[in-house]
Amino acid sequence: MKIRVAILGCLIGTIVLFVGYEGGSAEPKVEKDSLQIGVVSVRRIFQNSSRHAGYMEKAVAERKSAEAELDKLSKEIEAEKAGLKTLKQGSSDYLSQMKEVMTKQAGLQAKQDFYKRQMELKDQQWTEQLYKDILQQSSEIAKEKGLALVFEKDEVELPAASANELMLTIRTHKLLYSDGCLDITDEVMARIDAKN
Repeated sequence: MKIRVAILGCLIGTIVLFVGYEGGSAEPKVEKDSLQIGVVSVRRIFQNSSRHAGYMEKAVAERKSAEAELDKLSKEIEAEKAGLKTLKQGSSDYLSQMKEVMTKQAGLQAKQDFYKRQMELKDQQWTEQLYKDILQQSSEIAKEKGLALVFEKDEVELPAASANELMLTIRTHKLLYSDGCLDITDEVMARIDAKN
């Protein structure tokens, strides 16, 4: 019996020593302040970047040029419609003029659809490219500064224009607080503008 108690005591002592040793070495290896986090405001880059402003200026000029062309074509159609009123309905001249007007109207509609789609595609391609550049520059700056994570810092604009917009904001706004995080927005914007 004494042998059992002695063996049991040794086992308990060994277990206590082992648990104490493991508990002491189980302290976190990573210091609390070693995880560096950065934030970038993508919206601010889109709003304030000189590169984006240059694109918008060019896009507005293209839109105005397209609108001027469409307006000129529309006025030509209206003039030809007015000319139709001077011709006798059913005559060969009337039918020829009507065919010309309808052909031009179809061409006008096709050009309107084309320009609209072309502008949408250009805007989409531009936005995709600028966003890729933001991601690339954010990554490079994060590596240079030793940041482990970089989050998108979106400024919420309240009150929302509609209930749907409010719900979209709530669903997509993920970073609620970022005090103490390194804001690298200005550095990212400077590098993006330098690529212009």
